[in-house]
Amino acid sequence: MTTVHDSPDYKIIITKPPPEGYPDKSTPDSFSDHPFQPDFEARRHAFLENCLRNPSPTNTKAAYYELARLSAGGLPHEGVIHAVLDYIDQRKDCADFAIHSILRLLYQFKEDPRLSNSLVTRAQHTVLNFKYWPDEPGIDDLCTWTENHQILFASAAYLAGQLYPNETFINSGHTGKDKIAMNYHRIKRWLDLRFSTGFSEWLSHVYYDEDMTAILSLVDFCVDDKIVQCSKMVLDIMLLDMALNSYQGVFGCSHGRSYENTKKWSSTESTTDTGKLIFGMGIFSAFDNMSAINFALSKKYCFPPVLEKIANDLQHREMINRQRMGIRLVEIERWGLGFDDFEDGMVFLSLEAYTHPRTINLFMRMMDKYNWWENNFLSPFKPYRRFLNGLHKIDLLPTLTHLLEYDVCRNTREEVNLYTYRTPDYMLSTAQDYRPGYGGDQQHIWQATLGPNAVCFTTHPSTRGGGTPDYWAGSGTLPRAAQTKNVVIVIYKITRRPALYVPNRYFFTHAWLPCDQFDEVVEQKGWIFVRKADGYLALHSQHQYHWQTQPGEDHNREVIVEGAENIWLCELGRRETDGEFDQFIDQICQAQLVFGRLKVTYQSPSQGLLEFGWREPFLQDGKQVAFQNYPRYDNAYSRALFPMDKILITCDQHTLELNWRNSVRRYGRGGKK
Repeated sequence: MTTVHDSPDYKIIITKPPPEGYPDKSTPDSFSDHPFQPDFEARRHAFLENCLRNPSPTNTKAAYYELARLSAGGLPHEGVIHAVLDYIDQRKDCADFAIHSILRLLYQFKEDPRLSNSLVTRAQHTVLNFKYWPDEPGIDDLCTWTENHQILFASAAYLAGQLYPNETFINSGHTGKDKIAMNYHRIKRWLDLRFSTGFSEWLSHVYYDEDMTAILSLVDFCVDDKIVQCSKMVLDIMLLDMALNSYQGVFGCSHGRSYENTKKWSSTESTTDTGKLIFGMGIFSAFDNMSAINFALSKKYCFPPVLEKIANDLQHREMINRQRMGIRLVEIERWGLGFDDFEDGMVFLSLEAYTHPRTINLFMRMMDKYNWWENNFLSPFKPYRRFLNGLHKIDLLPTLTHLLEYDVCRNTREEVNLYTYRTPDYMLSTAQDYRPGYGGDQQHIWQATLGPNAVCFTTHPSTRGGGTPDYWAGSGTLPRAAQTKNVVIVIYKITRRPALYVPNRYFFTHAWLPCDQFDEVVEQKGWIFVRKADGYLALHSQHQYHWQTQPGEDHNREVIVEGAENIWLCELGRRETDGEFDQFIDQICQAQLVFGRLKVTYQSPSQGLLEFGWREPFLQDGKQVAFQNYPRYDNAYSRALFPMDKILITCDQHTLELNWRNSVRRYGRGGKK
């Protein structure tokens, strides 16, 4: 629901001057599409030196960079840390991102003589006065309920309680021991679900950064061995996700949650700093990242080398990764969930299932219990409070939300089946057949990646501005998409279905294809062809397209197609398998391509006869392609059933064994626990 980025709402206000010698301007890093240093320690040193050379950003993640400065031997800017403490004390959205920097300061740097006693005292007061869960007193603008926020708040509360076990917390009246007891099971349940079923915010190049920060805090500072071991294992699978679904430093795959700038420009991915530190590829941007610093400062987490091997294993002719994440609301009983307990309600809200027919009654009770009517994010419900409570009393809310489900459940992220195809010259990734026809929010359905910023994807625009979904982030209406290897077919059917939340106002679709980021562009027979080094991409629309010619960022980068129904087709190729670029163009232009209403038949030069429609199955040479009920992981390096309780990962003689039930974590060549 939230992201720091460059929004003024998430800026800190620094009122104290910097120390002498503090950098007054940024020294930009460069993007690396290959490992820039051979080992983690060398990359860690380079990263900390980069932090030392640059001023901290002015967002809520700023204090982490002052901790990095301390670690690198510099003098911290206490004004930055005070500004972050001000932000936390105001209980503004994303204060939970910031509180972990203060906890790390108190756990790891409290005795450092370069920190003043007054700063440490104030940090302690902020930790004791913070609001850690929605049932604690006070009206606020905090988002406590999405997947990343839940682990951030729960782990912060646990670690604050562990730090001050016998203190009484000012806001809640709880003791530190109370905090530990209340949050242990929240943390354990969150970790259990993430390992076994994955993330509702699947493969998010925004929110994985926040998740990893919370989990690293547990690894480094929690004294409960069970939680520490579970946290390390969840970090392992998150890095596995990044390794499997990244191309040359770009986490350029389908995402459960994404924003306009992070999709368009790889240097603004919140995970790019982390990718460069762990895998050697990406950029130290400091744009919206905090997990890289936590990895660099961690004393207890060592990432298994096999994950770096997988991320850098780009010389194989091809890699196919299938994986499943999330749960289905129609079978929540399978996961031991019910409709009476508010803790179960928080699990539903981690899927953003606010107004789903199965969860709406419990959500209304939570609105009253936690006074969320006054929360900035949920206050739009407030004018309808009497009406909604009236329907709730006579049990008509599920009926109403069922009638409007395609709109009011657009935020909901249920089970997803993901397909990623990677070669040495490109990567293509798709959320297969994911909720077609539903409204979308921040889901990013498919993307082709040929290099940093050399990407392509399509969306149905929702609005011209404001919150998501908007012009590029999310979708007004989700398409039906299907991929096999290097080909994806994306079908849009935009309707005038009744809507309370986001009615469809625009009846066109568009593609992001930034010509200036490619080496060559050719338009021929209704196709747009682009080349980046030895990688090729061909894009076709069922209906006539035109380029955005108005001045601005989208000029000659946006391809627009009018109409409520449209089919986009994308095929990728490479010099090694498809010859020279002009040969690839000729083969595609000669291929038979027949469109019907909401269906297509395409004789792909590489994949044979493909047939797909809005209602029809996906056929390849007459055989149905399965794109549902994938395993948890299925690729050349690992295979695990869904739900997952164990996995063995191998690459280049390196291994990682994770057994959740027995708390076993071994990695290395010979095995290391």
